[in-house]
Amino acid sequence: MSRKEKVIIGMSGGVDSSVAAWLLKEQGYEVIGVTMQIWQDEEEEVLEENGGCCGLSAVEDARRTAQLLEIPHYVMNFKADFKRFVIDYFVSEYLEGRTPNPCIACNRYVKWEALLNRSLEIGADYIATGHYARIRQLENGRFCLTRSVTAAKDQTYALYNLTQEQLSHTLMPVGSYSKEEIRRMADQIGLSVADKPDSQEICFVPDQDYAGFIERTTGAPSQTGNFVQADGTILGQHKGIIHYTIGQRRGLGLPMGRRVVVTEIRPETNEVVIGEQEDVWTDHLLADRLNWMSVPDLTEERSASAKIRYNHTGTPCTLQKTASDQVRVQFHEPVRAVTPGQAVVFYDGDCVLGGGTILK
Repeated sequence: MSRKEKVIIGMSGGVDSSVAAWLLKEQGYEVIGVTMQIWQDEEEEVLEENGGCCGLSAVEDARRTAQLLEIPHYVMNFKADFKRFVIDYFVSEYLEGRTPNPCIACNRYVKWEALLNRSLEIGADYIATGHYARIRQLENGRFCLTRSVTAAKDQTYALYNLTQEQLSHTLMPVGSYSKEEIRRMADQIGLSVADKPDSQEICFVPDQDYAGFIERTTGAPSQTGNFVQADGTILGQHKGIIHYTIGQRRGLGLPMGRRVVVTEIRPETNEVVIGEQEDVWTDHLLADRLNWMSVPDLTEERSASAKIRYNHTGTPCTLQKTASDQVRVQFHEPVRAVTPGQAVVFYDGDCVLGGGTILK
């Protein structure tokens, strides 16, 4: 009798990863649950209150689910990886005037690279998660992500940076179901997390005060500077560039007599540029730090659809390679608030073509 294929599933304590573990067991895999210890040395009360994928309560929820499903459950320490690839990156990007997406970094370097390497070392064939996405192998032999069956929960945008090696060793069983179906399954099999709310925002900043987190992490207060117009005319003082992002309208504290927005952040001069609503619309961008998924590279100009943020529905565009690690995206109609540091993800139908980091 051939052995069962072994799957290490990352269990966050939420309903999606819990049902994913059950689905894999039903499909005949040998399933081992792992909760990734990524939280830093914060006070226990804060972690308990935070919950989500970083809180201590996640461990207990995952452990209870594993007991019910009769699968082994372990906690693995990935704190060093999380600090290096997620927290340090998050802080440095904000200090450089960019707006990072730490979940994308966490997925690529912690939830996949670190977990996959350790899982393969102990004899696993695959890792699995509760993400709403699907994996398909194309005729050209490459693996690509395709959108989940439910557009409202599709998470392919946050996973565009996965490598071919990672995709070839990954299972995503919940991508073929809607959230409602997943909750119904959880209820039917008696999981205590069936009605557990989804985790929101950034898990390691429980109060969502990004600037305060950066100041505590670096031990340095924000440096005040000038609000300016594009031509350099000073309009007032800002609290520090880490408090602002492109397209921001609220919390500026400028008595302009009309609604204005942040149009640019200039870290070299510590200036935040203020403009009009129409100033944050553009029909193009440049991206670097590229990762191609359904194709090995972009060898010629081609059409695609591009998402510039997680909740963006996507806009038709033309892609043109301008350097070995740079692509120009020409949108067929203007988009609002293209933000340096955020991801732009390219789609060919439902399949992820690739993506990169918005440069400007």
